[in-house]
Amino acid sequence: MTNRTPTSSAGTLAAFLKDRRTRLDPASFGFSGRRRTPGLRREEVAQRANISPTWYTWLEQGRGGAPSADVLNRIAKGLLLTEPEREHLFMLGLGRPPELRYISAEGVSPRLQRLLDTLDASPALVKTATWDVVAWNDAARVVLTDYSTLPAGQRNILRFMFRSPVIRAKQHDWETLARFVVGTFRADAARAGAVSEVAQLVDELCSASPEFAALWKENDVLSHGDGTKRLKHPELGDIELEYSSFAVDGRPDLGLMVYNPVDSKVADRIRTLGRSLRQQGA
Repeated sequence: MTNRTPTSSAGTLAAFLKDRRTRLDPASFGFSGRRRTPGLRREEVAQRANISPTWYTWLEQGRGGAPSADVLNRIAKGLLLTEPEREHLFMLGLGRPPELRYISAEGVSPRLQRLLDTLDASPALVKTATWDVVAWNDAARVVLTDYSTLPAGQRNILRFMFRSPVIRAKQHDWETLARFVVGTFRADAARAGAVSEVAQLVDELCSASPEFAALWKENDVLSHGDGTKRLKHPELGDIELEYSSFAVDGRPDLGLMVYNPVDSKVADRIRTLGRSLRQQGA
C-alpha cells in the first residue's frame, strides 16, 4: 500500500476526524474511565458510528481507501457534526458534497427579519424551497399579500397563483407568470433536495388546476434571478416593480425576494400604507 503524506486528502481527512473526536466529552456519552488524552477513544467513535474499529482507525491513519457515503454519514452522526462539518467531511473523504437533505423551515432569524423591516418601500419576503412564505415585511403586506392574516399552511405562493382568483386578477400577464413560477419552483425544490416534500403539493395542484397540471408536465426548469413584475393593485393602481432574488447563506432551503418600485411616488405611497398598518397594530 502506498504511503500518503499528511497533506494528501486522506491525511487531511485523518486530521479532521481526530480533531473532532478529541473535542467530544466522554462523560456526556456515558463513557467513563481515566484517559491520557482528551475526547473519545477511536473504538468509542466506531461504536457510535456502528462501523469497524479497525476501519475507523485506518481512516484516522490516512489509509484504507475512500470511505463510502454511508460510512461518512455514520461517522458524522457519531461525532455530532454540524451540517457544514458534515459537508466538509464529504469533501475531504469523497471530493464532493453529500446528497442534499431538505430541512423544512418554520421561520427566520431575528436578524434577517430586522433586515426585511428596514426595507420600508420595498416588498420583501423569504420563501422555502416548497415556496411557503415564512417571513415578510410591511411593504409586502401592502403590495403582495397580507400573509399575517393567513394560517401558516396557506402561505404558499403556488397555491396563491393557481387557486386564488384575487391574486390572478392582480397579474398583468398571468399565463406568462404562471409558466415562469412553475419552472423556477421546480428548480428550487430540486436544488434544495425537496423533490419528495413537494409531491403532495404538486398532486393537489394538478387535481385543482388543469393549467398547473399542463405546465408541470412540460418539465421546464428556470432560474429566478431578477426582472420586472407588473401588478394591478386596488389602491396603488398599475405599478411596476423590479425584483431580485438572493440565497440565504447556509440555508439552501430559503430564498429572499426583494421588489423595488420603479416609480418614487409609488414608493412613498407604500411607505404611507405600511406606516398605517403598523399604527393600526395589524
